[in-house]
Amino acid sequence: MTRKVTNNMAGVVKAMDAAMKSMNLEKISTVMDKFEQQFEDLGVQTDVLENTMSQTTTTLIPQNEVDSLLHEVADEAGLELNLELPTGVEGSTIGTPSEVSQEQDELTQRLARLRQAE
Repeated sequence: MTRKVTNNMAGVVKAMDAAMKSMNLEKISTVMDKFEQQFEDLGVQTDVLENTMSQTTTTLIPQNEVDSLLHEVADEAGLELNLELPTGVEGSTIGTPSEVSQEQDELTQRLARLRQAE
């Protein structure tokens, strides 16, 4: 697919060069329209490829395997790994909602809704 697009773009560039030499405005306009369309097609193909790759990568690796690997690496490094969210100490300001944490929660919820919409 990439080779085809590259060949098409090379052909358009050659046609554009010939049109510019002839200074035929109609021919230049036609070539520019074709270039723009192929450029848009390339953008769509790139987006589809990127989305497919990201979805494939995230769905191929089960979460339990990721957690297992994290624990294994932590054990090798001599670290204690806690995958649960920390809780605040009673009477401290840590763990109490703040503007920043509320904003972060809102952003997290928006991201979750966007992911569900896809």
